[in-house]
Amino acid sequence: MAEKDDKTKNEQETPDLAQKMLQTRTILLTGEINKELAEKVIKQLLLLEADSEDPIKIFIDSPGGDADAGFAMYDMIRFIKAPVYCIGMGLVASAASIVLIAVPNERRIALPNSHYLIHQPLSGIRGVATEIEIHANELEKLRIKINKLIAAETGKSEEQVSADTDRDYWMTAEEALDYNLVSRIISKRDELGV
Repeated sequence: MAEKDDKTKNEQETPDLAQKMLQTRTILLTGEINKELAEKVIKQLLLLEADSEDPIKIFIDSPGGDADAGFAMYDMIRFIKAPVYCIGMGLVASAASIVLIAVPNERRIALPNSHYLIHQPLSGIRGVATEIEIHANELEKLRIKINKLIAAETGKSEEQVSADTDRDYWMTAEEALDYNLVSRIISKRDELGV
């Protein structure tokens, strides 16, 4: 009985905690990127924009996931009027790096021990040959789209980005700064400036 009460208490605290985070105009983008997480983040962005046009901070710690869900958040970050700051913490990988580069370079920030990964889209498709071929063509289009986006947002050539993302390309916070994936590394809240 006590275990069930603890679980119910934790479930009730979560919405309260989320509400408190929104009051600070902060969004936590953590865990696998999927449709549910994208919907949650997009709702929070729209609510915060409706509240005011003051800056919004998104702290990202994600292994990535669904590229379409990543692009949904990317588009919404660019769509709303309120300026958004993306702060990398922990792991910012794959589709999470798409979300990171949704904001202008000067609003992309890294915490000192954050870790970054860019790579080509992955597939686990199985089925008949014609379906695999269709999926492979879509993956190639997505690969080109992601490479163009990373190149545009980092100032790297598409050829360099294509070569870098051909395999997993891991970066420390310092390497992400050199790559122009982020504009600065901070270790204290005061340095955020928002």
